[in-house]
Amino acid sequence: MRVLLAAVNAKYIHSNLGVYSLKAYGESRVPGLQAEIGEYTINHRMDLVLQDIYLKKPDFIGFSCYIWNIRYVEQLAEDLCRLLPGVSIWLGGPEVSYRAEELLKAWPWAEGVMVGEGEKTFAELMAALGAGEEGAGKAAGGGNASCREAALENVRGIVFRRQDGTIGKTRPQELLSMDEIPFSYGDLKGFENRIIYYESSRGCPFSCSYCLSSIDKTVRFRSLDLVKRELDLFLEKKVPQVKFVDRTFNCKKSHSMAVWRHILEHDNGVTNFHFEISADLLDEEELELLGQMRPGLVQLEIGVQSTNSDTIREIRRKTDLEKLEAAVRKINGFHNIHQHLDLIAGLPWEDYGSFHRSFDDVYRMEPDQLQLGFLKVLSGSYMAEAAGNYDLIWSSCPPYEVLSTRWLPYEDMIRLKGVEEMVEVYYNSRQFTVTMKALAEEFGSPFVLFEKLARYYEENGLGGISHSRLTRYEILYRFILENGLERRETVGESYRDRLMQDLYLRENAKSRPSFAPDPGRYKELLRPFFGDRTRRKNVHAEVLEDGRILIFDYERRDPLTNNAAVETVGRVEENRIASANRE
Repeated sequence: MRVLLAAVNAKYIHSNLGVYSLKAYGESRVPGLQAEIGEYTINHRMDLVLQDIYLKKPDFIGFSCYIWNIRYVEQLAEDLCRLLPGVSIWLGGPEVSYRAEELLKAWPWAEGVMVGEGEKTFAELMAALGAGEEGAGKAAGGGNASCREAALENVRGIVFRRQDGTIGKTRPQELLSMDEIPFSYGDLKGFENRIIYYESSRGCPFSCSYCLSSIDKTVRFRSLDLVKRELDLFLEKKVPQVKFVDRTFNCKKSHSMAVWRHILEHDNGVTNFHFEISADLLDEEELELLGQMRPGLVQLEIGVQSTNSDTIREIRRKTDLEKLEAAVRKINGFHNIHQHLDLIAGLPWEDYGSFHRSFDDVYRMEPDQLQLGFLKVLSGSYMAEAAGNYDLIWSSCPPYEVLSTRWLPYEDMIRLKGVEEMVEVYYNSRQFTVTMKALAEEFGSPFVLFEKLARYYEENGLGGISHSRLTRYEILYRFILENGLERRETVGESYRDRLMQDLYLRENAKSRPSFAPDPGRYKELLRPFFGDRTRRKNVHAEVLEDGRILIFDYERRDPLTNNAAVETVGRVEENRIASANRE
């Protein structure tokens, strides 16, 4: 029996831990089982994915389903069941686990759904379908139908279609010990340039109303000896990034400290580890350990979600915002860890003004990334059950994003979408750090700044266009001029100078924006500051309006941000600048 586990990921660089874990566990429990993995992306042409799966001629296809791929899977599977009429198509994953019966009634091509945690269920299902040595050569649809149906009744954790068209549902699957699950990635061949997803625990001790992870409050941990051995494999192969999918990695201090100590002591200088944490749980010992990490070794994602106390209480979240902010600021001071802070728009009791305050509160914590997301109303979550209490309206299509609430009408949600786009372009890109810091101070409120930028894009027909990096600089400078911010009497650097610094921090750009001075005019003036000829290839010199000469050295980069080292090496006299500008 040919078994295919299919994953449709968001990007090629991603890997799907779910299908690898099913394969590893199933093959360790069902003698003779050989499951093939097919990984694709939502950006692949569907006809090419269809061809690839068809040519594999599977008897059984198990699709891993999430909010980002469910529509793709639906269309793909519908065509596959017509091209391969004998194929057995099963679904699993969070997007189908909480509405399995509904989907089986709507999708006649689906034979069943594996509900919840899948490893043991998959192994039992394969045994029931004869996928191992005992069933060698059988197709999934072959054999005595009544015997096959009886076998399925004994598989725990499935919802399936019976021969008479009715829907059968078996008792829930028991939870596995994390140590029973074999290492998912084998010899790591093919993962050299991809993100590895890894879990050292399952479940979450918290009860956030919008999150499916809160349903399983029994947190189970993989033994530290196993975790360390598996991390050593990633380090040995020098994979670029390992993302822990543990929902709150630091909920057990002894566990998180042991893992962090291990990666610190065995750092290979290449691999980066990403963790989702609750920053307010960090104590001084944990912070001290994090402060010792190589710049770039660790990346932290911290869910703030809101700073409105009524909202935090309503979503059943337990957060000490003062402790969280103190921890974030202390980690910022280490200058060795990227911090991603998350906000969610559309939560209960948060109107436009409240979200404005939450945004400013988080922005002033100076995260490396500020992820402005929108509430997704997921089947199975408490938020979905309580939707009527909040007058929630959300999209009927995945990812089921909120459209309006009792506190946020759709018009306000549209405005926040504009703010989100500007944050991605002008903050999270890290291409405008010098300029945006000054602009946020000038406007008094970072939120107002991004709000005005969004309005400027809308009024000038700039939205929905993939602008080049240089064009983004031109647009921002026009925005600055049209808002009367580039005043020559202003004390300090001009915004033109700030933008030029931002431009050259990342790279020795060959093209310059239209507002930049002609560098040829300063060629002779800069000669004494350049050093030998060979060094010129690795540095850039920029003359600011006040005469200061900045040298951007690309051989000496910041190990965390990768920005060039910047040094003021001298000053050109103002009359000589004026003379050069007249030429």
